[in-house]
Amino acid sequence: MTDQLSARSRLVHDALRAAGIPGEIVILPDSAATAPLAAAALNVEVAAIANSLLFWSDGAPLLVMTSGAHRVDVKALAERLGRTKIARATPDQVREATGQAIGGVAPTGHPQPVETVVDQSLADQPILWASAGTPHAVFPLTFDELVRLTAGSVQRVD
Repeated sequence: MTDQLSARSRLVHDALRAAGIPGEIVILPDSAATAPLAAAALNVEVAAIANSLLFWSDGAPLLVMTSGAHRVDVKALAERLGRTKIARATPDQVREATGQAIGGVAPTGHPQPVETVVDQSLADQPILWASAGTPHAVFPLTFDELVRLTAGSVQRVD
């Protein structure tokens, strides 16, 4: 199965196995680059989609894993984290920090670890779906697995 994965998705697969997470990567026929597209393709609620959004904060990347049903309130999150400012990363910054393109950013498989915040509302879902390195690849995991995989700080993000 891994021989059918793109190079980016193989990195994600290997990181999942290294973390002891058993979820298999699913390749979707159509793009799941947005939470609504992913939810429709998987026949799940938008809230079960763990969106990977990269921001830039105080000169460094900050990955926010948020529910597909939420928008990140960057001002409130910056205050909670004691940051000067949190702003959306540019496509070049996303690629540099994660090795992945917007619409396919996974919570893992990056060239270097990226500081991560995990939306506390994701805990309400028994199974989450996250991108696996490309807009067509996703994988299931639990909230606890996501927090462990990313070494994320659980926060309210909306």
